[in-house]
Amino acid sequence: MSSPLLELVNIHAVADDVPILRGVDLTVEPGEVHAIMGPNGAGKSTLSNVIMGHPGYRLTDGEIRLKGEDVTGWSADERARAGVFLAFQYPEAIAGVSVVQFLRQAMVARRGLSELSVLEVRLALAEWMDRLGMDPAFAERHLNQGFSGGERKRNEVLQMALLEPDVALLDETDSGLDIDALRVVARGVQTVRAERPAMGAIVVTHYVKLLEEIEPDHVHVLVDGRIVHSGGVDVAAQIDREGYDAWRVLA
Repeated sequence: MSSPLLELVNIHAVADDVPILRGVDLTVEPGEVHAIMGPNGAGKSTLSNVIMGHPGYRLTDGEIRLKGEDVTGWSADERARAGVFLAFQYPEAIAGVSVVQFLRQAMVARRGLSELSVLEVRLALAEWMDRLGMDPAFAERHLNQGFSGGERKRNEVLQMALLEPDVALLDETDSGLDIDALRVVARGVQTVRAERPAMGAIVVTHYVKLLEEIEPDHVHVLVDGRIVHSGGVDVAAQIDREGYDAWRVLA
């Protein structure tokens, strides 16, 4: 029997010695999409960062396993090379580094190569930009410099497509987007998933609209650092109607 793609076992984590996650268990099988929903301050973004290995968060208990291997002690770089990808809520701008330069270095690291030709990167980039409906001139712009919110999020989807992760963490990818931009980003995610059907995804969101586009297999409610309920898309619909009051008492 093969191991799950990703396993979180009794995850406890702190930031600045403040407890945030208080015992999270989660199993992601190949091809599954898991949505994490919860009120502000519940620990949703912390969970994404802990899985990615962000040094600002410290695990005090539990294990993170990727394809059966314990990666709890691995750095963020090591996890990225092993196939974990994090799409940020607020992607940083990097002046002086073009999109194509950034992606070339990221692809070299992900594939464990010493070098990758600019031509190969540009061909892959052109193919995916066409599939995602992006202007080819986008590749020459400085990374996220002067990008709109929608452009930054589409750039994250482009990175996900080219880096071919095994596990994609989408941390409030819909944050700050209007409904049209949200649909464009969500359809981009679905295009990548169609190309890589075994890729697992964890989608952190406040909004049902994104889940209507991405259609998760499981929806988890995170309150006060714990998953207090798991179910199907009907859970998201209930939250949209009623809010989180019914779940807070379970925390």
